[in-house]
Amino acid sequence: MGALDFYFDFVCPYAYVASKTLEGLERAGHTVTWCPILLGGVFRAIGGPDDPNQTKGPAKARYGSLDLERTARDHGVSLCRPAGHPRRTVLALRATLASGNVVVAARALFAAYWQEGLDLEDPKVVASSLDGVGLDGAAAIAAAETEAIKQLLRQRTEQAVARGIFGVPTFAVGAELYWGVDRLDHVKAALLPQAYLSFYFDYSSPYAYLGATQVRALAARTRATIDYQPILLGGLFRSIGTPNVPLFEMPEAKRNYLAQELPRFAERFGVPFRFTSHFPMNTVKALRLTLAADNKVKPALIEALFRALWVEDRDISNLAELAAIAKSCDAIEALARIEEPDIKAALHTSTSAAIDYGIFGVPSLVIEGQLYWGQDRLAQAEAALMARRS
Repeated sequence: MGALDFYFDFVCPYAYVASKTLEGLERAGHTVTWCPILLGGVFRAIGGPDDPNQTKGPAKARYGSLDLERTARDHGVSLCRPAGHPRRTVLALRATLASGNVVVAARALFAAYWQEGLDLEDPKVVASSLDGVGLDGAAAIAAAETEAIKQLLRQRTEQAVARGIFGVPTFAVGAELYWGVDRLDHVKAALLPQAYLSFYFDYSSPYAYLGATQVRALAARTRATIDYQPILLGGLFRSIGTPNVPLFEMPEAKRNYLAQELPRFAERFGVPFRFTSHFPMNTVKALRLTLAADNKVKPALIEALFRALWVEDRDISNLAELAAIAKSCDAIEALARIEEPDIKAALHTSTSAAIDYGIFGVPSLVIEGQLYWGQDRLAQAEAALMARRS
């Protein structure tokens, strides 16, 4: 499962709300490292005021109080604002580091401050709170006054600032930072195991164009990596006994219906669409160009080629058109390779692999061995990817 660092100071109510919601992530098997830091020290290090709330006008302060109530309620957390808030929390932070169990101590002290409204600078309050969860409160208080623990809190705070942290709660997943309890959905997405989806396509299909306009956003929402698989649709059709251009074999009523349905999907997806005057298009060169392109530029090149045919009505079998498109995507060097034997073989291999897999049309997505065919099944594919959250 995933791992994250949770940076907090007891003085922040949003950090308290976050601390309660993290319990679900821990139960789900994610590793959470609790990182107490001195928020005032962070503010001073970055040149901010010790209490940013003092810089708010009355209107923003009122809204902030209302937002806190809503946020706590949304997460099922009760809050009791301590009298005299914000209070100092240095002693509680040091005692947490000295307690021998940061997570247990932190939960107890968060509860003391935000449920009972107690003063975390009172040694008796801190010691009693720690004793109540089975820790040695007196020992933690004594250790909190040692230079070693004082230095440790300073170091942890300095390290947080060096990492780019400027407030709490902040969650770190690898090198990525997420600030605020309202970013927990982003955190959960970042903790998902990496998934892969194979996207089989040929530029000759208007349905593949529509699917291609959505697949990158789908992958981003579900934390999936796209494995682009350009295939020669005509070769696939011949192999499985499908007419080379199925549209031409359809009854007129069905063709007329599809002529209406394609613009409907384009409108639903919010993308431009014009049925090309070059249909059916020979896409062999465009597919080879795609295979020859570097992976860094491939997504943009694929979108540009689809757009050229199905929006701009350009002839992507024409070398001059391909050169212009490749140049716009920093893929011009790939164009020189489209006649090389290994690129020709790669297109044959990808098409044969699609046939062996049981693919019979495009666009097709394969996720963990499951096939989803058609731009009208993208929601099902996304649901399969999102199911990894549970």
